[in-house]
Amino acid sequence: MLKRISELLSGFKMTIISGVFLVISLTLLLTGNKLPIDPAWITVIISGFPLLYSAITRLIYQKWISSALLISIAMIASISIGELFAAGEVAFIMAIGGILEERTIARAKKGLSKLIELAPVEGRKLVQKDGNLIEEIIPADQIKVGDLLRVLPGETIPVDGKIVSGNTSVDQSIMTGESLPIDKSVGEKVFCATMNCFGSIDMEATNVGEDSSLQKLINMVKEAENKKAPMQRIVDKWAVWLVPIALLIAIITFFATWRLGGDIMVALNRAVTVLIVFCPCALALATPTSIMAAIGQATKHGVIIKSGEALEKMGNVDTIAFDKTGTLTYGKLEVSDIISFNKDIKKIELLAISASAEAKSEHPLGKAIVSYAKEKNLTLTETTDFKMIAGMGIFAEVDGRNIYCGSEKFLLSNGITIHETINNTLEKLRKEGKASILVAEDGDCIGVIALSDMLRPTAKEMVKKLSDMGTQTVLLTGDNRMTADYFAKQVGITSVRAELLPEQKVSNITLLQNEGKNVCMIGDGVNDAPALKTANVGVAMGSMGSDIAVEAADIALMGDDISKIPYLKRLSRSTINTIKGNIIASMIINAVAVIMSVLGLLNPITGALVHNVGSVLVVLNAALLYDRNFDK
Repeated sequence: MLKRISELLSGFKMTIISGVFLVISLTLLLTGNKLPIDPAWITVIISGFPLLYSAITRLIYQKWISSALLISIAMIASISIGELFAAGEVAFIMAIGGILEERTIARAKKGLSKLIELAPVEGRKLVQKDGNLIEEIIPADQIKVGDLLRVLPGETIPVDGKIVSGNTSVDQSIMTGESLPIDKSVGEKVFCATMNCFGSIDMEATNVGEDSSLQKLINMVKEAENKKAPMQRIVDKWAVWLVPIALLIAIITFFATWRLGGDIMVALNRAVTVLIVFCPCALALATPTSIMAAIGQATKHGVIIKSGEALEKMGNVDTIAFDKTGTLTYGKLEVSDIISFNKDIKKIELLAISASAEAKSEHPLGKAIVSYAKEKNLTLTETTDFKMIAGMGIFAEVDGRNIYCGSEKFLLSNGITIHETINNTLEKLRKEGKASILVAEDGDCIGVIALSDMLRPTAKEMVKKLSDMGTQTVLLTGDNRMTADYFAKQVGITSVRAELLPEQKVSNITLLQNEGKNVCMIGDGVNDAPALKTANVGVAMGSMGSDIAVEAADIALMGDDISKIPYLKRLSRSTINTIKGNIIASMIINAVAVIMSVLGLLNPITGALVHNVGSVLVVLNAALLYDRNFDK
């Protein structure tokens, strides 16, 4: 019952009504007029009851001496000496501070609200009936893994799935931050809550309900909102100590003023004023409002911060360790070089011959060559004979030509000579971290096709920005030394640790920490999960990274956009500075106000105003984090 009354009296509308009666009371006070009942009583009831209820419930059920308790004591003390306006003012401005905090947090949660609103409510399920496939509109929460669904142009994709029929373009900006629709065809993945822009597709549901990409995103944001930062825990402890200290100073002020010849009412006024100004409301608001505003800011930019603790730690990071594959690179091999050793054979012909020969190969390198040839719209010739030697290469007869594709060892074993020019070319490609497939026709090596993981175009600029910010960068990778060195040189990383197993990545991070470094690890694979957990802060590539990596990390980049790392660093530093600034400002305001109250320069009314203006300023300063531009 009392809780319901408290909730009824709280909120924006009731606070406005409370403020109207407080203004009437002030007007009467200034004009010297009186009413049988002071309108400030209405303010005390509306804004004071929720405050008193909060203080008592926290004290009884949570054993927590909160700032609300001190304000309640100050309010009751003001009433006891007849300062109804001061009591109403204390309660009203505290209510205003509470609303500002709620608005700041609600604004910060806007990204989460939008995500929840985007959750599809229904889908078109395809079912067999009388030998035909018919559509049934069913609620999204009834869709099961394996269900066949149809998505028409302009409709939202109801669950994660794989296209089994049709081609389309999908706007998946909500998940990846990409501004342009992405072309999708049979076999490709589509994500829950993304928009099907053009063609009609049939898809098989792969992740539904809590396992869907959208729900995981929502859960990560919710998790972030439920965790407190270390600074917040410190402030909570301070608030607990400040309440008895405030009572002690108020009692000393009362007796000192009275003993020094002051009137008992003057002494009581000073003691009450001390209680009013001493409340650590601004101190208590300093961290949570800043953290929530920063988390909201990051969510807008596709960066999911799981906790305030991670945000604060990121601000102190001085060393960032990167995985290579899937982090600095796309994690997908593509043809990078086509080199012909026969002047009569052009590059495009060499590619066509190689792709035709590799068409039946199951090897990833062979598949990559075939895929690249198809992208170039080359017509592949059917092979009449095909043999694959595991770990070596393949032989195929293409248009009557005997084609060999594979390693140096494979060609040598088939009597094909490898000239010095070829060896020099292979060495150069190896230093660039590329995989090579030699192509031979009959007894001659006619060319080489090199494949490489592709570097993310934003990687180099990102590393430069971090360096300009005084942050050291390190590459931790399982790749061989030459590959690691090549990619590190491309992006500007000078510290390289290669050929590492997962446990070796962990030991390297521990070594850096033992040197006094605050380390952030950025990775995407299952093998990065232990390192992500070990680091002071773990950042996972959210949309392409493994579920295990995302779960292990403290922060997720939903668009796999590593250019957001400098932004995240600036946001974290600014948040810490805002928290520290708010704490210092609130302590200075409280200290000055207490001294002025002890000296009698403030009374309960002016004391309440000074104290609560400080609280409002702290909240407003934190709210500015949400709209600041940290990209520049």
